[in-house]
Order: sequence, then C-alpha cells, then structure tokens
Amino acid sequence: MKKILIAEDIDARLDVYLAKELEIARNQIKKLFDSKKILVNNSNVKASYRLKEGDYLTILEGPEEINLEPINLNLEIIYEDNYIIVLNKPRGLLIHPSISNKSVSLVNHLIYHTKDLSNLGGEERPGIVHRLDQDTSGLIVIAKDNETHVNLVNQFKDRVVKKVYECICHKPFIEEKGKIDIPIERHQSYTKMAASPTGREALTYFKVLNQNENYAYLEVEIITGRTHQIRVHLSYINHPLVGDPLYGIKKDNEGQFLHAKELGLYHPKTNEFMTFKAKLPNYFINKLKELKI
Repeated sequence: MKKILIAEDIDARLDVYLAKELEIARNQIKKLFDSKKILVNNSNVKASYRLKEGDYLTILEGPEEINLEPINLNLEIIYEDNYIIVLNKPRGLLIHPSISNKSVSLVNHLIYHTKDLSNLGGEERPGIVHRLDQDTSGLIVIAKDNETHVNLVNQFKDRVVKKVYECICHKPFIEEKGKIDIPIERHQSYTKMAASPTGREALTYFKVLNQNENYAYLEVEIITGRTHQIRVHLSYINHPLVGDPLYGIKKDNEGQFLHAKELGLYHPKTNEFMTFKAKLPNYFINKLKELKI
C-alpha cells in the first residue's frame, strides 16, 4: 500500500499523475481503478478526477516500494527543533527517488539524520512537505511529525509561506521591478508546464538586482506555488533562466541558476513567524563573475 499527500497544486488528472508517479502503463492504471484500488480522501473517484492541493491518495496495490538507505550527505542544516528541519539543498540533489531514478536523494540524508519524520507523503518521501527542482538550490522545510506536516501543507496552500529566490536570466530588463500574472497549466507532454489562459492562477514578483547588456540578476518572490513557476514565467516573458534545459535556450543546459534564498513560515507549534535565509552557493557567485553582472 502506498499513501501520498498532495502538497502542491499539480493541476493534473489522477490517472495521468499516477502513470508518471508509479511509472507504470496507463492500462495498468486502468486496472487499479477498475478494481477500486485507488482512493482519494478515502473515497473511490474516477480516473479523470483532477488533483487538488491537500488531497490524500491511497494506492492499495501497486509497484514494489523503493528501498532507502541512510546516507550522510553532510547537508547544511539552517534550523532544527522537535517539529521542523530547515535545510539548504545543494544543486543537483534529488528531493526523493523514483522507480526510474533511484539516485541518492535528500531523503537518504533525512533518514540518516533522524527517525522522526512525517509519513503522510508516502514511504519514499518521509518528512517531505514541498519540493525544489533537482537543479534548484536553497531552502526546504521538513516535517518531523504528521501534525506538523498537515500544518505546513496548509500554510503553503493558504499562501502564507514567504518564498524568495535569486536567479540569473537572459536579456536585460527595461523596468527595475515588475509582476508576472500569467496562469500556468501542465503541458500536454506532462513533462513540463506552460503559460496558458486556461491554467491555474500564478503570480510572480521580480526585482532587478543587477544587469548588463546580455543578462540580468533578479530577486524573485512567488505568491502561488505552481510547478516550475519561476522558470515558466521568465521564459514566457522572453527572459529564460540561464542554464535551464527545459524552458531555456537549447544549448544552454548546465542547469538553471535558481536559488531559494529565503523561506518564511509560521512555526507549527508556537505560531511564531520565522524567516530563514541561505547564502548564495559558490557556483552561483562564480557565474555572476563570469557573466560580469
């Protein structure tokens, strides 16, 4: 049995999501629905059901679970108490493994570091409340128990979590700051997202920190939390992230220069608003020097 708490608005049909998540064929997914092995919030639903943030999936039968090994990755812990851990994730590290990608992930370090982790995200995602893309570095919060997990998921859902990034993108801006208010939906390929008037609300604010005739160094705050939101929005306004292999320039594929530098949230036990910050990694600083921004 596999259980998954949907901690972000992924805007996808349930059957499409499961085919990718479980990495099995769509006809096998159909069999699971026909035999009523898929539950959403403890109820049977149609395969066409569109997932919402906060939905709780139960898969009564599916592929074999992934065996996770505790590994010390010497990750920087910004803050830890009995309820949460705030980590600075390095670029290139997966958040959690999948059937097709069993690379070492943040989860390997978490289960090495502590046994106190929530299990609402499923056995392969202990403690995981939200995600950063593999090539995005920076702050991520981990839940140590299920009550904390639900509290944090609701904070993300209610948009009270402050999420500030720094990034490097192509082309200079005319304006010093701006707002990108363009809906986002999942692309028909499922592997990427796309700006679309029929999508879900997505709101991004940006401020130019420095720029030259070819590149811009930005501070970006996202109000919503759509998948790949910053990458999609900046690409849509013709300022794709430097190094982005999915939304950027084709030959520019070393991995996006995107760093989650600030995370603000209400402590799940004390209700105190806490702000955490992570310094720019060296690879990012070196790129700024290389591009002379």
